[in-house]
Amino acid sequence: MSLVTLLPFIVLIGAMFLMTRSAKKKQQAAVQMRNEMQPGTGVRTIGGMYATVKEVHDDTVLLEVAPAVHAVYAKNSIGAVLTDAEYNRIVHGDEEEDIEVDGAVVPDDASSLTGDDDAAKIDLGKKDGPDDADTTADAEPTTVDADAAKAEPKDAKADGESGAK
Repeated sequence: MSLVTLLPFIVLIGAMFLMTRSAKKKQQAAVQMRNEMQPGTGVRTIGGMYATVKEVHDDTVLLEVAPAVHAVYAKNSIGAVLTDAEYNRIVHGDEEEDIEVDGAVVPDDASSLTGDDDAAKIDLGKKDGPDDADTTADAEPTTVDADAAKAEPKDAKADGESGAK
């Protein structure tokens, strides 16, 4: 066999090796993170629940999910071990005073981008009331619709109609 026929197989085996290698690295990092958990650290489970670690065992972890409420979880169910600052920010809503921002701060709304602070705000919300539904049905036809109705003869055939009576 020539090298040209073996080349696709070599590339395929190399790609499979690289994919399994990166997956193994991620898995080892997750195991290391779970093994480094200590009582008192904040964690997020794979289900999205935030809790504090109370005890760490071989395969299980005792978590405090609320004050005086404890639950036993498998170590594999821990999705992330959080820093104290991140845990407090998420769970308690604590804002740090020393937040440093790299780059520009994005405003909450686009009004500061237009430069016209006195511009009237447009209400795009749905209006409540029974008369809103009736106004669309009773509305006058637009000039385009009225002109089209006048130009079309009354006994003209519409699309899909046959000439047989």
